[in-house]
Amino acid sequence: DRSEETREVLTTALERRGLRILSASRPRRGLQLAREHRPDLIVLDLEAEGGEAEAVCAPFAEQSRACQTTLVVLGSIRHDDPRPPAGEFIPKPYHYGPLIRRIEELLMGTGRDYARCA
Repeated sequence: DRSEETREVLTTALERRGLRILSASRPRRGLQLAREHRPDLIVLDLEAEGGEAEAVCAPFAEQSRACQTTLVVLGSIRHDDPRPPAGEFIPKPYHYGPLIRRIEELLMGTGRDYARCA
């Protein structure tokens, strides 16, 4: 997410739950972090780059499949969009509480050590 405030709120809330967080303001940097650290879960804001959703999401979907990483995609999709983005899609606007609970549920479903996530 390009919004520093949004990243800070999510980071703080998830860190308080014992998670290790890596954060990026741009998708390119986020993808670089995902490739270097192989996190258990990636949260991607489709509007972070302001470009075409498919072009932003595709490399993350590929990384997610390759490393068996859960992908959570935040954003808006048009009603004429033939298919939603890959991963767990959460439409904007969202509320932090339900988003954080969904992230926790997805992490528990990975069977990995919950506190190891990035």
